[in-house]
Amino acid sequence: MAEELSIQKNPLVRLREYYSDVRVEMRRVTWPSKQEIYGTTVMVILTTFLFGLYFWICDQSFSHLVAKVLGFFLHKR
Repeated sequence: MAEELSIQKNPLVRLREYYSDVRVEMRRVTWPSKQEIYGTTVMVILTTFLFGLYFWICDQSFSHLVAKVLGFFLHKR
C-alpha cells in the first residue's frame, strides 16, 4: 500500500518529503566534540604509523630471508 502511494505522488512532492526527512534525521544526530575528534585523530595517526613500522619490519625480514634462500640455492653449483 505504501509503495503504491509513493509511486503515485508527484516527484517534486517526494523530493520535498525526502529533504524534510533528512532535516529531521540530522537534528537527531549526536555530533562528537572537538576533544573527541582530536583524540580519535591522534589514535588513527599513531595506529597508522605503528602498522607502517610493523609492515616495514616484516618486509625487511622477508626480503632478507628470500635473499638468503636464493643466495644459498643460486651459488651452490
